[in-house]
Amino acid sequence: MAPPFVFPSDLKDLEDDSDGLSLRVEFSVDVASLRPSQLEELVKGVAFDLSDRELFCVEEQDVFDRVYSLVRSFALLPPSSKFNLVETLRSNLSVLLPNVDSLSRALHFSPPSPSSPGDAADAVTDFATRIASHRNALKIYTFFLLNIALLEESSSSYSSGVSSKVVSRKRNPTYAWNWEAQRSRIINLVANSLEINLTLLFGSNDIDESYLSFISKCTFSLYENQALLKDADTREGLGRIIVPHLAELVAAAEKKYGDGCIVVALIREIGRTDPKDYVRDGVGAENIGRFLVELADQSPKLMSTNVGVLVPHFGGESFKIRNALVGVLGRLVAKAYIDVEGDVSSKCLRLRGKQAMLEILLERCRDVSAYTRSRVLQVWAELCEEHAIPIGLWNEVAVVASGRLEDKTAMVRKSALNLLITMLQHNPFGPQLRVAVFEVTLEKFKEKLHVMEPSNTSEDNFEADNLHDAAAAEQGESVSDSCLTFSEEQQGKAAVIPEIGNLEQTRALVASLEAGLRFSQCITSLMPTLVQLLASSSATDVENTILLLMRCRQFQIDGSDASLRRMLPLVFSQDKSIYEAVETAFVTIYLRKNPMETAKTLLDLAIDSSIGDLAALEFLISSLMSKGEISMSTISALWDYFSFNVNGVVAAQSRGALSILCMAAKSNPSILGSHLQDIVDIGFGRWAKEEPLLARTACVALERLSEEDKDKLRSSSSKVFAALHSLITGFWLPDHIWYAAVDKAIITIYSVHPLPEAFAADIVKKCLNSVFGCTASDEVQNDVSIGPSNFMSTVPTAKLGRFLFIISHIALNQLVYIESCIRSIQKQKLKTEKLKVEKQQVNGGLAEVEMQGINAELGLGASEDAVIDSLSERAEKEIVSGGSAEKNLLGYCAPFLSRLCRNLNLMQKFPELQASAMLALCRLMIIDSDFCESNLQLLFTVVESASSETVRSNCTVALGDLAVRFPNLLEPWTENMYARLRDPSESVRKNAVLVLSHLILNDMMKVKGYIYEMALRIEDEDKRISSLAKLFFNELSKKGSNPIYNLLPDILSRLCNQNIKEEAFYNIMQFLINSIKKDRQMEALVEKLCNRFSGVSDVKQWKHIAYCLSQLTFSEKGLKKLVGSFKAYEHSLCDDSVMDHFRSIVSKCKKFAKAEVRSCIEEFEEKLNKIHTAKKEQETTARNAQVHQQKLGSLEGFLIKERSVIGNPSEDKNVSAKDGSPETKDTVSEESCISSVIRESEADGMEVQSPQIQRGVSKCSTSKVKGSATQDHINNGSVRQRIRSTRR
Repeated sequence: MAPPFVFPSDLKDLEDDSDGLSLRVEFSVDVASLRPSQLEELVKGVAFDLSDRELFCVEEQDVFDRVYSLVRSFALLPPSSKFNLVETLRSNLSVLLPNVDSLSRALHFSPPSPSSPGDAADAVTDFATRIASHRNALKIYTFFLLNIALLEESSSSYSSGVSSKVVSRKRNPTYAWNWEAQRSRIINLVANSLEINLTLLFGSNDIDESYLSFISKCTFSLYENQALLKDADTREGLGRIIVPHLAELVAAAEKKYGDGCIVVALIREIGRTDPKDYVRDGVGAENIGRFLVELADQSPKLMSTNVGVLVPHFGGESFKIRNALVGVLGRLVAKAYIDVEGDVSSKCLRLRGKQAMLEILLERCRDVSAYTRSRVLQVWAELCEEHAIPIGLWNEVAVVASGRLEDKTAMVRKSALNLLITMLQHNPFGPQLRVAVFEVTLEKFKEKLHVMEPSNTSEDNFEADNLHDAAAAEQGESVSDSCLTFSEEQQGKAAVIPEIGNLEQTRALVASLEAGLRFSQCITSLMPTLVQLLASSSATDVENTILLLMRCRQFQIDGSDASLRRMLPLVFSQDKSIYEAVETAFVTIYLRKNPMETAKTLLDLAIDSSIGDLAALEFLISSLMSKGEISMSTISALWDYFSFNVNGVVAAQSRGALSILCMAAKSNPSILGSHLQDIVDIGFGRWAKEEPLLARTACVALERLSEEDKDKLRSSSSKVFAALHSLITGFWLPDHIWYAAVDKAIITIYSVHPLPEAFAADIVKKCLNSVFGCTASDEVQNDVSIGPSNFMSTVPTAKLGRFLFIISHIALNQLVYIESCIRSIQKQKLKTEKLKVEKQQVNGGLAEVEMQGINAELGLGASEDAVIDSLSERAEKEIVSGGSAEKNLLGYCAPFLSRLCRNLNLMQKFPELQASAMLALCRLMIIDSDFCESNLQLLFTVVESASSETVRSNCTVALGDLAVRFPNLLEPWTENMYARLRDPSESVRKNAVLVLSHLILNDMMKVKGYIYEMALRIEDEDKRISSLAKLFFNELSKKGSNPIYNLLPDILSRLCNQNIKEEAFYNIMQFLINSIKKDRQMEALVEKLCNRFSGVSDVKQWKHIAYCLSQLTFSEKGLKKLVGSFKAYEHSLCDDSVMDHFRSIVSKCKKFAKAEVRSCIEEFEEKLNKIHTAKKEQETTARNAQVHQQKLGSLEGFLIKERSVIGNPSEDKNVSAKDGSPETKDTVSEESCISSVIRESEADGMEVQSPQIQRGVSKCSTSKVKGSATQDHINNGSVRQRIRSTRR
């Protein structure tokens, strides 16, 4: 065994003469004298020994000497050698630490127990040797790594003062020496070494002082380097080393000497520090906080008596200190108030102090900093785990946590979800939290309490009240035993009320039940919020919400099952963590049971699920089946449910079991073949009439048979095809089920039948005979011209609708069948050619192979492909044969269908028939281009004018399919397709958004000038449509170089011409502008928007353009372009709203501008204000002049009238005779002369008095009036100038 390693005072002291009692250097290597190749060989040898041999080989003398030599001359090593040495030492230490923990566990769980005493002594000696080797290796690795850190830091600080010009810029990246990364790893590794069970290695609670002092000395030395503390990882590691042990040291001194003056002095010094200092020094605040938390953990009582000096720091700006104080209060609540010693007054003080701390923690849940809000929720979770939350505060904490679920920060929501999970797990109310159970039980105990209370005397009541107060105080500490006893009874739903001893216990139980009821109601009310969080963009929100919902289901919270089902569509999430969370939850909830229970749970899930949930469920079942998570015993149980081999099974459960089996067959089709006869007998038998969807599910099962089973079915079973024929042509299924069942039945025929087209033709003929009672094609074409009433009296609407559905669906499946046949032919052709080439190569026909290659390059072998393509095209044409003289069975039905859809009077009278007819027409249009072109105008007429919302919605979806199939035919109708976004129906608008999004994002439709219609849907009344439109633009912004950048100016101009609310316009443009992230695009938009001011005189457009400018992010170049384009928007600055938007731009730029740019911004702001003021004055002057001109015009009219009166004195005399009173004369004289005062109101409320002008009754009065008017105008102008000068 090697001698123990003792830490020297310095690295070179290891070369001193050894006394034999400690490990010292015997032979050191002179690294400076070695050639580079020898040095590299030495480093590689050391690294190989440390890596290939045991971890403890470092204490061997030879290895120890070589490692010491390399560490002593570490500065002389090349970068690659430094990296190899440090990485080897670090990796060995990182492997050694888990070995120490495993050694501790081995000693604890399986101590050596040999058979004989001698073996026992050997085992003990061996174990002691292992411990000594671990201890020595830990010391040596730590010593060398920390010395490397000190040497490298000293050399780096020295080299920082040297000019960097001597360093070559060309470095080999393979051997680059990144000391910063290695430093943080070393420091954090040393911190990890202090957190293991060192007591095992050093033999007592007092760790080797030389070991701790060496680490402390090195750590404090590194802490003195301020540049080093800028690295967050290194700073954190140093803090982990120093702070806990410093707090432990202070607490140990207080316990050992019974004097807490040091602790009190430190706490008070921290409390007296200016809170602003903690803001300036974030690293110091973090370390102070870590120290306070550890001190509260080590000395909770002493901290609790002095925490008052720290509480004022809750009002400081440093969130790190607030986080630490929250942690301190949490430790104090959990540890400082545990003992129950002391008199009543001390207990009251203790409870008051604890209550005050709890109130502070509740208040901090609303802290301005998200970090503090998250930390305080974590503290509440820790208190919950330690059962330190009083039952009186339980519901208040639950309410606060529930409110934090809507916090704007993801980490706060995560902490709130974890707190609620912990509260459910440690709740004091029992394992079942149904609201109804609590209400019933509480009502019973209230009745019992009501019966018990009147029997007591007043003296008993007084005594009981005192006892109740004491019980309430105890209840604040923990839950009473009676409550816990009831929780166990509650789990069994006992109807009998347990016997409670006395009145006080009954009161305590009623109080506990009331608290439990409130808690249950609080959690139940969270279900809508949790469903919203499942759709969050944050993966942590989704994962923790699923965990909370699982916990709610465990405690039987009302609505938790339905909410959990809302997670199923998340299996399609692109985030792998979300998919894994959903899969894990699904397996835990539904599959971790015995086979019969699992089968029952799965089939119930299939019965109650929607279409979207069924798709998600199918994806999950298929995936889990391929992974082996679903056992074959569960599959057997599902077959038992389907075959009615389990008592009490109904037809709906049989259908659900078959649905799950079909989902599993997607990964393992062979599970269906063994029960083929049961599928036919049950799926198409009498049970299908009781459960109509069972027939559809049976069709899906037949479609998903394996190829071997399908071959068996084609060769032997005619019963299956007879059942399918009966299903399609029969009328034993209701309408709402028949269409879905026939859809799958026709698909199954084309998948299973050996001659599907012949079988489908028989079906069409039979349906044709049953509807029209004829086989002649001519009669079919002429039936519609009889008239709506006569036609419908001879042909039932229901039968005609079903017939149209059958022929259109058969036509569509015939097209798919032709394409599959073509693919099979091409696949077989390629396989044949490949085999032929391989055979020729084996036979040595290389020349022939080369000749075939030449022929292929010349296109000589393309004739076969051309023949295949022509046959494919001809086969597709023959389905409908639109425009051809030779028509097949479906070809005779197509013209009839077209004429039927054009009979609008008939369609309006029978809307259900119109839905079936238009759906059939769209399917036939998808098949044949000629038929599509001839009926496009009819389709757009119907989609615009049909009264049925269902018809318009279906036609909108069909337009998307047609645009994919025949893009050139639909291109001229692009505007009409966008017009569907303005449809009054929400379902039509939603389908239009979905269709256009699919076409545009998949490059099947060009984004033209009508994209503003899609932008308008961002502010749609329906939130789902608005969300879909936002999703479209988000996805569009990810394509290429963000097409929204190019579309934005056109969208802006189009929206300005639309009659929409200003708020809606602002929301749309803000959303679109926020999707542009590149600085270059932002800068180009500044110039484009500024140029749009030119030639625009509409104030409304000025406001809109200015608002868009204010939403941009301005870089320095963007600001220069804005200032340079000043002439373009100068004329619009007279408007106050435009000026407000420019002021917001200026204020935004000021926040992040550099010092040299700030002066330019201020100059620009001053220029804006100056122009705005001048424009406003010009506008005011022009408006006042216009008002004055209007008044002058009215005055001239009045003068002309007076002059005409003066020119006819007879009229004057008549007027005087009629009004002979003095008053009348005075009035006439006042009207006949301009001696009255004319007052004009300026725009700013000031009144200007015009001069009084006397006018006689002479012929020269006109010239005098003109002169007075001119003088009046001049005087008014001078007055306005004086007013403006006084304003300035």
